[in-house]
Amino acid sequence: MRASAPSQEEIRRQNLGALLRFVHERGQMSRAELTTELGLNRSTIGALTADLTEAGLVTEEAPRETGRAGRPSLVVRAMSETVYSYAVSVEVDQIRVARVGLGGVILDQRSASRPRGETSDLISPIATFIRDMTGAGRCLGAGIAVAGMVRHEDGVVHLHGDLPIATLVREQLPDLLPQVKVGNVADLCALAEHTRGVAAGCDNVIYVYGDVGVGAGIIAGGRRVTGHGGYGGEVGHMVVNPSGRRCSCGSKGCWETEIGELPLLELAGSNETGLSAVLAVVDRAARGDAVAISAVRHVGDWLGFGVANLVNIFNPELVIFGGTLRDVYLASAAQVRSKLASMGLAATREHVRLRTPALGVDAALIGAAELAFQALLEDPLA
Repeated sequence: MRASAPSQEEIRRQNLGALLRFVHERGQMSRAELTTELGLNRSTIGALTADLTEAGLVTEEAPRETGRAGRPSLVVRAMSETVYSYAVSVEVDQIRVARVGLGGVILDQRSASRPRGETSDLISPIATFIRDMTGAGRCLGAGIAVAGMVRHEDGVVHLHGDLPIATLVREQLPDLLPQVKVGNVADLCALAEHTRGVAAGCDNVIYVYGDVGVGAGIIAGGRRVTGHGGYGGEVGHMVVNPSGRRCSCGSKGCWETEIGELPLLELAGSNETGLSAVLAVVDRAARGDAVAISAVRHVGDWLGFGVANLVNIFNPELVIFGGTLRDVYLASAAQVRSKLASMGLAATREHVRLRTPALGVDAALIGAAELAFQALLEDPLA
């Protein structure tokens, strides 16, 4: 049986979503640029921008002086100030909350430290920060990035037990948040960098995120790879050294037992924890401290070992190192590249690029906000 052709209304809504997504992801664009990018005629672009303007999602304004003859094309930009979502990043040592406008603009931000491993009072500071940042306009909901395994079905996080964080936050703020979505931090960092960061325009990307644990956000063929229940990307539990350390998961020799924060600090003889401690070890290595140099090289070798395996399996265009692994990679790039050269298949390693995030520490917040923006971008007039 042949599928029926889409109706004119369905086509219109698809075009509205495509236009809004362009402006959201690429920034303000002229009508002429949108006509070229979307392959639609000028009158259709005019009608679509008029609909989105009426809905309060975009605004049109005359461009600055171009120096060219003729009537300039109007510039379309997202209404970042009045259409927004909240973004939450639950990290090992802190909680960060931001109000993010359409277009990926961070309008306001708050943060608070948290004890490691403590989950009993996560919800209260999140709710307080969101109330403090409440602004005029249209709130689309909230997205939450968590350094833990997230069940996509209901947003339950496996974080020292099952934590229904989406439900708990929604119950605290029923009048402010129409929806709450939850995702793994590495996955959402990959989404952010793919949308508007260093991986924009790349359809095959691996974002390796590290702190105490290690995970990866994987984009293949332009689509996020999250697995059946949402637990895909747990590359930190890829066994690389069967005779290595015991992992928190119960296995032995997992990748994160060789490249995570704890093995680096242990090898460097540091009694501290956290990003500042990792940066101190990297700084010691840069200053010629033999113990720190040995620790960084050890972690760099294992980092390259695991990356080579991921490159052979997924054949990415780009591998991004985030979290504490950003600084570890920069300090041990020679070891990482050497392992990739010796272990990676020539066909898969030939064109792969190794990079650090363009969005820095804000990648998790921007990626979390994208979760809340998705429904609007798919159907702006729903």
